[in-house]
Amino acid sequence: MDTVALFFTGALVAGGIYWFLCVLGPAERKGKRAVDLSGGSISAEKVQDNYKQYWSFFRRPKEIETAEKVPDFVDTFYNLVTDIYEWGWGQSFHFSPSVRGKSHRDATRLHEELAVDLIQVKPGQKILDVGCGVGGPMRAIASHSRANVVGITINEYQVKRARDHNRKAGLDALCEVVCGNFLEMPFDDNSFDGAYAIEATCHAPKLGEVYAEIYRVLKPGALFVSYEWVTTDKFKPEDDEHVAVIQGIERGNALPGLRAYSDIAVTAKKTGFEVVKEKDLAAPPAEPWWTRLKMGRIAYWRNHIVVQILSAVGVAPKGTVDVHEMLFKTADFLSRGGETEIFSPMHMILCRKPVS
Repeated sequence: MDTVALFFTGALVAGGIYWFLCVLGPAERKGKRAVDLSGGSISAEKVQDNYKQYWSFFRRPKEIETAEKVPDFVDTFYNLVTDIYEWGWGQSFHFSPSVRGKSHRDATRLHEELAVDLIQVKPGQKILDVGCGVGGPMRAIASHSRANVVGITINEYQVKRARDHNRKAGLDALCEVVCGNFLEMPFDDNSFDGAYAIEATCHAPKLGEVYAEIYRVLKPGALFVSYEWVTTDKFKPEDDEHVAVIQGIERGNALPGLRAYSDIAVTAKKTGFEVVKEKDLAAPPAEPWWTRLKMGRIAYWRNHIVVQILSAVGVAPKGTVDVHEMLFKTADFLSRGGETEIFSPMHMILCRKPVS
């Protein structure tokens, strides 16, 4: 082989490796790259220890049912998974029904826009995003409604990521992000014109506690919509397979425990809300929300190889492989929950705070 051919062969191999490790995989254009995976606010050398700490919570299940322990539990989880979520899924950490003729990204945006349409806010009004993550829904909703959106997340690393994304999207004038516990929100009473929670309040040990905080900060007459993670009427607690699937979903998503669909409206009413509408957005004739998980299995395996390589050469923190494997297994539990219709991540409830 002559020198020129050797050079081009080497360049081709190097380019292929770079493409496989650095370009292939991000769920969104200009999104998180594989070589930038981290442990959030956790230093690289402590990622594996924190992964073990996360699983230790499940050996003391009563602790993750208390308001005092939930912040540490959820914060640890999101430090571990935020970069992997962004890289492999995108900036919106939630599901949406498939829409024929639409991409997953467009279906996600429509699902987010539905939330703000339901609470009927006007441009310039101030609304609350309860559990905003890195702000994917916030940016879609601000762009669609031109409302001022204030998001709250327990995780400092997500605050930084959300602010960076808001600035790059040119939406930092409409989007504000606060680090805080949604069980003790740092906002005045009667200060928001509306609120939404997209698959976030499932992290609360008691749903009534977070609903009470949302009720407190809403203005009288304001609307609140939530997409709740629930077990459906098809879930049978005496069925060992059903229980195993639900426990797998809980443990892979930092949940104190999934609630039954029938508990949601009851809790809202006890809090003082008027229930305007309730509907499982995952129920037929909605297209399956879990198809993206099943279609993405090849991508999961490809990404897992990437994570193993990056971890082996010291680019990704030690423990990242364990976290990615946990999420891969969790995706299977979620798919099984969707296929058997025993679980829904989008049980929608629309509530109003009474005027008086």
